Amino acid sequence: MCWVCDHPEATRSARLAYVRGMLAEHPWVVIGVERDGLRPPYSYTAGLTELDRPELLITGLSKARAADVLIAVAEKMLGAGAPTAGTRLRLPGRRPGEVVYVAEPGIHLEVAAELFGERLTALQLVYADLRGRWPWDKDFRNGRGGQPVLGLRTTPAA
Repeated sequence: MCWVCDHPEATRSARLAYVRGMLAEHPWVVIGVERDGLRPPYSYTAGLTELDRPELLITGLSKARAADVLIAVAEKMLGAGAPTAGTRLRLPGRRPGEVVYVAEPGIHLEVAAELFGERLTALQLVYADLRGRWPWDKDFRNGRGGQPVLGLRTTPAA
């Protein structure tokens, strides 16, 4: 369980203090946002901005699965640099992924926005469904709520 889930009465400043404490111990953290009605869950990093990298975000996965993907991609990104929008990559679990620039990161990455303000940029890791279809494909299926894409897709280079 997450600290915020265990402390629903906590104030915004208490949550930020908790995250700052975690960032004092770790280079970045993963923050999960629960499913809300038809809106699927999503997770994102906070702390990569301080390492001169964009934060990462993924939608439609459980917090545990999202954390696995975000941690693996963040670790690779720290060694090899950030991918650009439109880059295709293989996500953990062998699922194909594509990078999308998040148009309004401050709206979706609330904690990171409060910590980093105008410096905040983010990339979304978009993945294909089990049949290999993407969220922008007509026949995409990925559970209740789907996989919202939070920016404009850049066509991958050939």
